[in-house]
Amino acid sequence: MNAQAPMFEARLLSAQKGEQWLFEDIGFKLPGGAWLQVQGDNGSGKTTLLRILAGLSRSPTGEVLWGGQNTRDEPQEFHRALMYLGHQLGLKEELSALENLTVAAHLAEQDLALDKALHALRELGLEGRAHLPLRVLSQGQKRRVALAKLMSLQARLWILDEPFVALDAKGLAALLLAMQTHLRCGGLLIYTSHQSVDMGAHPGWTLRLTR
Repeated sequence: MNAQAPMFEARLLSAQKGEQWLFEDIGFKLPGGAWLQVQGDNGSGKTTLLRILAGLSRSPTGEVLWGGQNTRDEPQEFHRALMYLGHQLGLKEELSALENLTVAAHLAEQDLALDKALHALRELGLEGRAHLPLRVLSQGQKRRVALAKLMSLQARLWILDEPFVALDAKGLAALLLAMQTHLRCGGLLIYTSHQSVDMGAHPGWTLRLTR
């Protein structure tokens, strides 16, 4: 992923809950190699915004563009470039951590490097659990399996909802290094978090949603 990633752009996005607007007229431009942190109190619409950006929910106004094209017009091309991590992890309980990564690679039409996948699981605190079915893992461990997809597969755009939850110091350091490497290779990163982390010299911005 050495080539510069396309620009990701949001224009005049909004979301409503009942008769109340969560947010209105949200817009930004994110070039390759840059990050955006979305902040806000609980209920401010952070997850809703990320789902809109990932094409999983719709905004009644505005549009989302990838490389200058509306993501609704070319959804398959956009989703090939996207790695989204939300509250629903998209993992299969009957499969092991490693098997879940293999399935994810197959769906993304990528080859999974076994050593890279095992390294990711180990760095995220799952050493010795790679071959266990997910149903015996804790929810926090399952989330780490989902995070291992970021470190094992290639995607130009990462959209992550609270990626630092339930990580110990080693796991946090491993994920932060993966994020910095992703940005250094021209990738784009959007994430929500209540905490600030050091992304190094990579350009980035904070977007705060207020109710």
